[in-house]
Amino acid sequence: MQGLAVQEWLERGRAQVLRGDTVSALATFAAAHAEHPHDVEIALAHAGLLWDRGDAAAAESILRASLQREPGHVAATLLLARVLFAQSRTGAAERAFRDLLAAVEIDVETRIRIIELLDEHGCERAASEIAEAGLEKDDDTRLHAYAGMLAVQTGAFEVARAHYARAMRDDPRALDWHAPYGYVSSKRYASADDPDFAWLRELAQRPDMKPRSRASLLFALGKMHDDVSRFEAAAAFFREANAIAAAEAGWSRKNWRRLVATRLDARAPVSAAQVDESFRPVFVVGLPRSGTTLIADWLGRVPGACNRGELDAIAGIAQEISRARSVTADTVAHAARRYRTEVRRDDGEATWYIDKQPLNFLQVDLILALFPNARFVYCRRNARDTALSIWMQYFAGRAQDFAYDFADIEAVGQGCAKLMGAALRKYPHAVTECRYEAFVRDPAARAAELAHWIGMPVAPASEPSPGAIIRTASAWQARQPVHTRSIGRWRDYAPFVPEILRFADD
Repeated sequence: MQGLAVQEWLERGRAQVLRGDTVSALATFAAAHAEHPHDVEIALAHAGLLWDRGDAAAAESILRASLQREPGHVAATLLLARVLFAQSRTGAAERAFRDLLAAVEIDVETRIRIIELLDEHGCERAASEIAEAGLEKDDDTRLHAYAGMLAVQTGAFEVARAHYARAMRDDPRALDWHAPYGYVSSKRYASADDPDFAWLRELAQRPDMKPRSRASLLFALGKMHDDVSRFEAAAAFFREANAIAAAEAGWSRKNWRRLVATRLDARAPVSAAQVDESFRPVFVVGLPRSGTTLIADWLGRVPGACNRGELDAIAGIAQEISRARSVTADTVAHAARRYRTEVRRDDGEATWYIDKQPLNFLQVDLILALFPNARFVYCRRNARDTALSIWMQYFAGRAQDFAYDFADIEAVGQGCAKLMGAALRKYPHAVTECRYEAFVRDPAARAAELAHWIGMPVAPASEPSPGAIIRTASAWQARQPVHTRSIGRWRDYAPFVPEILRFADD
């Protein structure tokens, strides 16, 4: 096959891929690359197939060689970044994008793709910088919306509000990007005379909104009225918002209860053979809005600790293991290596990695099989306050689709209590309970107790790190001084939301 033109090589290799003959396709692209070593399209095809077949090192080598010759090649950079992200080498992927931006001007669509990839893989600060830099060249409302979202996560709330306001004023699509919710979540309102109240009520009159967009806008209006203690009006907005969101969600209590029963009856997987004492994962679990973000933030202030926020890695590993024909020690050890790689990344050294995905309470047995040295902080809060706070919150992710109906919230709360009650009895060395009410009354002392129990050598700092990233719905609240105002908050709403009385006042 010597002497073929570039296009002929590409057509031959692609036809083999379409037939499923990847072995022949790999040989074809290798031969093509040897004959045309400087052609980027052949290099991309060769590297992509190598990556698909699990040879990330060879794929990276080819892509880096191509980018050395042509540093402004967008497709090669994007593929290299995906190869690096798959290995959790987030710092290397950031550098690849920075090299691209230094070499060539990119269009808005490409910039947005880069921002989305960075945000998806936990590189919020780099994504924010690239969004802000893009706005110096292109005053695009989509970039403003992304810049607003990222500014919330990095704690730049005034910057976030300016970006969201720009998007909302100039682009009707901003409602579908949930910009109003991000806008009002970045501030605590002091007066119902604030012009934002009239502005958002006017936006709510638009007849052509998608259901979830309308729901998030109504949640925003509810939050504003809650800020100024207009509880009856707030409850009305929240009720309408939840009705819309619940109709879109289609969450099943029956399936949930079946899942909980399965977890309670399941035999724990065989444990991984070795324990890596240089990697000590800490899982902060419980219902959403039970203090998980607050407690994870405090624990993340300890030197040698790294708070990764809400990760989906354990849920993905659990799905893969559930589909396996048999689960052996090797299966578990491989899953442990995968999680460890994903969490460690390449952005610094730490010993204690904090994963505050609340729903990891479903996977305590699996996690302790993966990491026998793992520790769990089980967050509990008054059931009425927790249920109300969940019901008042718009969640962008579908994992919380139970949040829009009190019966569903009750079912999840019961499931959480059963699973964590069993875990406390079964693994008393690895699981401890932390009450929200006790924590907010004396956060420094309670955080120090938790750190000592986990095995951290020093107590958490009293001030958060200025570079902390918070991706959750509690991004604004977690950065405010700790207070006790939310204890017993349900009493303000009981006359207008009597459903909360079905929950125990515990």
